[in-house]
Amino acid sequence: MRRYVLPGLVVCAAVALLALLAFGVSQQGNDTSIDAAVARGHRPQAPKANLALPVLGSQSATKSLADMRGKVVVMNVFASWCDPCKAEAPVLEEAQRELARRGGTILGVTYLDNSNDSESFVRQEHITYPVIRDVNGNLVRAFGSTGVPETFVIDRQGRIAALRRYQLDDAWLKRTLPRVLGEGS
Repeated sequence: MRRYVLPGLVVCAAVALLALLAFGVSQQGNDTSIDAAVARGHRPQAPKANLALPVLGSQSATKSLADMRGKVVVMNVFASWCDPCKAEAPVLEEAQRELARRGGTILGVTYLDNSNDSESFVRQEHITYPVIRDVNGNLVRAFGSTGVPETFVIDRQGRIAALRRYQLDDAWLKRTLPRVLGEGS
């Protein structure tokens, strides 16, 4: 009887591994993530567009992506302690001036940061665009974000037209924004 125990365990483990492999293969298919959709040229709706979040520095004001429907929105997820976020702040502020003239805006979203530090960051970096606080991370996680900085370009219909999961630069914005701003203006 003992001589069958070890081979029986090996067979059970092999069957379990094959079942797990079969399950994994069966669950593969089209990647439906935001990143994959945008890479295929699709524009998924921005998630949680109606989620109203507190405006940084205000006791009662809130803002949501739905409030900005009809505008091109460059949503930038940042934190005051993030060095790449500091590096891209002047690029975003310059883009804000152009966007404001063409029916768009930057929307800053603080993530994993406290309000006082975020407010200091906004003052030090001379940020003039609206900034909201994602206190519990629901908006940011809905976009699949796991860190900072991340940037999403949202078209006038509230769909994600482009994204950047790391520090952006002026060249990326200059390639991306004209195409989205030129639509439906």
